[in-house]
Amino acid sequence: MRFRIIVRTCKGRESIVSNLLASLPEAEVCFDDTGKGAMGNFLKSLRMSGEAPTLMMEDDTLLTEDFLPKVTDAINANPDSVIQFFSRNKDDLRIGSRWQPGGSFIMGQCHYMPRTMCRALLDYAQDWPRLEEHPHGTDLMVADFLKSLRIRYWKHVPSLVDHLPTKSMIDPRRSTSRKSLTFENPMKDMIR
Repeated sequence: MRFRIIVRTCKGRESIVSNLLASLPEAEVCFDDTGKGAMGNFLKSLRMSGEAPTLMMEDDTLLTEDFLPKVTDAINANPDSVIQFFSRNKDDLRIGSRWQPGGSFIMGQCHYMPRTMCRALLDYAQDWPRLEEHPHGTDLMVADFLKSLRIRYWKHVPSLVDHLPTKSMIDPRRSTSRKSLTFENPMKDMIR
């Protein structure tokens, strides 16, 4: 199955995103020129996707070896479902891959949105009631959207991406060690 790959990035992350694009040359970049930070750029990426099935990624992502074949296999197994490829949940070690209630969606590092889902989420975002409370809460908005439709998502274990140890552009006080408990075999060309 064919799907788009959209990587969200912003000013100051040029070297990080170029490193990621060297490993994923087919990826498209969604650059934050909205003036509305992470949420504005997330909404821009949803508009970019339109109706297409899309793998959504943040720029500070470390890929596993053979990332594209692995992510493609996982998407082909559940092409009509939201799939999350990054997690820090302790149940990942105990249970492994599993269906999760939509309201538990957290961490938007790398996830797949099936055909028409990005458009539906963009429509939902227009009236999301928690925007003022969580102006950068892209993952919270996805969770509320999935919960409102009673949609479960597939949490893929092991994580196929990990979080690079970089400062958050949203909140520099966030820990730089937000790591997956199951990520393995980092792509060697991405380690510097």
